[in-house]
Amino acid sequence: MAKKKTIKKVRRKVDAKATPAEKASTKKIPGKKVAKQASLQANKTGRSRAKAVNVADRDARTRESIESFAARVAADALGGTEPSLDIPTRSLSNTNWNKSRKILEMGDSTTERLLFNLGHAKKFMQTMLSAQGVNELLDAGKTLSLRGMYYKGLHTIQGTKEKTFSDQTESDSVLEDLEVALGSLREELHIFAKKAGTMVGAITLIDSGDEIDCRRMGSGGYAIPSIVEPDVIQFKKVDADFVLHVEKNTVWSRFNEDRFWEKHNCILTEGGGQPPRGVRRLLHRLNKEHGLPIICLLDCDPWGHYIYSVIKQGSISLAFESSRLAIPEARFLGIRAKDYDACDLTDDVQIDLNDRDITRAKQIMDYPWFREKPAWQKEIKKMLSNGFKMEVESLITKDISYVTETYVPERLKAEDWLS
Repeated sequence: MAKKKTIKKVRRKVDAKATPAEKASTKKIPGKKVAKQASLQANKTGRSRAKAVNVADRDARTRESIESFAARVAADALGGTEPSLDIPTRSLSNTNWNKSRKILEMGDSTTERLLFNLGHAKKFMQTMLSAQGVNELLDAGKTLSLRGMYYKGLHTIQGTKEKTFSDQTESDSVLEDLEVALGSLREELHIFAKKAGTMVGAITLIDSGDEIDCRRMGSGGYAIPSIVEPDVIQFKKVDADFVLHVEKNTVWSRFNEDRFWEKHNCILTEGGGQPPRGVRRLLHRLNKEHGLPIICLLDCDPWGHYIYSVIKQGSISLAFESSRLAIPEARFLGIRAKDYDACDLTDDVQIDLNDRDITRAKQIMDYPWFREKPAWQKEIKKMLSNGFKMEVESLITKDISYVTETYVPERLKAEDWLS
């Protein structure tokens, strides 16, 4: 009973910070019977929205963007002007913190790519080559992985020993440039990434027409796909009270084996460390469409803090997608710097902070969304004063199931988290 009251409080706090539209979609969630009714209605709405998505129209808009992109280059060439491309800058200097929306947003700065500039020519060629590849995918009505796109564009340039791409990293970066230049999401370019996330719990969904009951996924769980938009994934039935997102599969497996999601009526997810877009987008949809609180269990180190920051506010490189990925109401449950003493852990769990860790921690402290949070300043300063970091797995030294049976339940009951 105490647990259900706690989750209801979390929902009320989420609702209090929500926009009027978000409040309208979540205000009926408290109370299990009413929650089910709200969930069913939301599911019907979601399915209707998914049906309303006209993939052909979406592809036509994307194709038009590509043709316009190419036409500008052709017009320059035919007009005797050096062909150029304006690519929005994906960097910290062109990232703005929207304090009212509590998300990162991309600024207006662009970088010019000139065909006849030796420093730009390769990137220019790669950009046009990738645009051609996307156009061919649209014509074929098929999708390709990031790895597949790399190989699709990879070849040796005739008359030289120069390859179009040195490695996949170059290809992936150019595709992200293409996204922002075209104003189209990766999904709209028919490109998907490798699966890197897992889910289990009180939710039934439809994936490409197949019904998936995430209560019956065994020890492996449901592999969260790269594309989770409403035309691919629809939520048929969501009975969960919240989502517990953990950093790694090893921790997720402990929670799944102990059936934490069943005992606490939640959805359990993991993102293989830094969660990919598919996982973040799924969490965003569950939060916005069903009002589910997103509670994070991550390592006590600068990288765990950064993962939380990305889930909550968005990332610098993908600031153009923050409105569909960021979850400003997300909570950080642990593991925390105070837990070494609070949980009476031994020095065996200590991992010394190196110079890179210390530098990164200070950078994170200076992020505007952390700089203005006294609790987060205290948390990071405590970790630095400890001189060591800790992984969630360190709680196993107390007991194999200490994290699932004691640590997380007690933190949920006490509402002991950072936001």
